[in-house]
Amino acid sequence: MTKKAVTRTKKRPGKDMPASGDAGRFYYKGNRLKQMRAFVATVKLGTLSRAAESLYLSQPSISLQLQALERELGVELLRRSRRRINLTDAGEALYELARPLVEGWENLDREFQTKIKGLQSGRLIVAAGSSTIQYLLPELVRRYREQFPDVQLQLANVTGKDGMALLRADEADFAVGSMLDVPNDIAWAPVYHYDPMLITPLDHPLARKHSVALEDLSPYGLILPPQRLSTYRLVDLVFQQRQVPYQVAIEVGGWEVIKEYVAMGMGISIVTGICITEADRNRLAVRNMRQYFPQRSYGVVMRKGKYLSAEARAFIDLIRPGLLTHRDYDESGHSER
Repeated sequence: MTKKAVTRTKKRPGKDMPASGDAGRFYYKGNRLKQMRAFVATVKLGTLSRAAESLYLSQPSISLQLQALERELGVELLRRSRRRINLTDAGEALYELARPLVEGWENLDREFQTKIKGLQSGRLIVAAGSSTIQYLLPELVRRYREQFPDVQLQLANVTGKDGMALLRADEADFAVGSMLDVPNDIAWAPVYHYDPMLITPLDHPLARKHSVALEDLSPYGLILPPQRLSTYRLVDLVFQQRQVPYQVAIEVGGWEVIKEYVAMGMGISIVTGICITEADRNRLAVRNMRQYFPQRSYGVVMRKGKYLSAEARAFIDLIRPGLLTHRDYDESGHSER
């Protein structure tokens, strides 16, 4: 039996293997998820070094991922400067599409465990202001804890500006509160509505008037929250628009403190009805001022396109079932970064 000669031929580039010049492109093209993770992390954190640290990669690796992504898409996504990475228009469009996809993929394991085991564990961070935490959330938190006792719930007590920063940095799942201006990248669904209330001591001259006009408040010092908060700005706007003079006697934070100072006769105040309890009506004269001041609405605040965990969806369903069917929650919004 004769042995047949066996010939070995080299595979030519362009058939089963990439040419040497395309090796980098071929490698990264097979890892689109890695590219997208690098891109999203870079945009969120602002620099290549921070993105590399968050993904446990080297900075050159992140840079290669981004370069390969730009080559394959045929567009410039990022403009690199010495201090920060800036998005192009194409980069903005891709970021809006890629961010929820990457977040969904990164949460896949947790979502899978939730599906097969239920909400037995996990973590939920809700951002809210002091008045929301004190007056609006207690009953919701009680019901949530009864249903999901093993979920670690954190209430982040923040002002509106700080709450926006937490949402944009994905350091809070969503927020509950009131908003005057809604940025393009934020979705807000108002649920609860409260009237503005004038509060005075029981023996105050305004308490004895049959009706109170805005001009009637001018002689008396107002006790208001600090100027940086929306309540102060709203009260000031109403007086300015109607050209009615007013005076602020005391600026102090916290509705409970304001009510206590009013009860002691240190001034009068305009507060939101959310903070008025039955006990307050026994020590304060309370009058609805909706004819002059707008209602304040409280609801769910979140970043558009945000991936919501099962823990977050369960809490929002307690606020109002079906609230997340509103289509704005699924849309990406222009970043206000």
